[in-house]
Amino acid sequence: MAKKPKKQQQPGGTPATVALTAAGTAFTVHAYEHDPAHPSYGEEAAEAMGVSPDRVFKTLVADVDGDLTVAVVPVAGSLDLKALAAAVGGKRAAMADPAAAERTTGYVRGGISPLGQRKRLRTVLDESARGHTTICVSAGRRGLEVELAPDDLVKLTDAVVAPVGRA
Repeated sequence: MAKKPKKQQQPGGTPATVALTAAGTAFTVHAYEHDPAHPSYGEEAAEAMGVSPDRVFKTLVADVDGDLTVAVVPVAGSLDLKALAAAVGGKRAAMADPAAAERTTGYVRGGISPLGQRKRLRTVLDESARGHTTICVSAGRRGLEVELAPDDLVKLTDAVVAPVGRA
């Protein structure tokens, strides 16, 4: 029996960029030199790209009533766990165990992307994203971001859009 050829990834591609390419979505990749000593992955990305922190969104994984859920919020703020639970019809939310988040998404902390996850999780995008033509999210590894239209992110992740970020 002949072996099936493996799918080829683009050089330097991540599951997130592969998913975007496969969907035919317009996006721009921004690479920068990650500094492990920087205290905030998201703020580091905004600074390195010269982009306002309200346009750079971090991907956080929370546990909502026993189900892992992704929240995508501006790096300039924080996640409102009560609002996240309400957005998905849950009662209680807490930040997920980092090891469980990494294992489930297939990405490392600081490089978790809402796109191309190993197991597709419910996703909630903060409503502030709709105020921008494009936003930046992790491309699946530290030092790599993708810029895309918020509506494209919603479409590709089946995201709920709700006020889950706090300034």
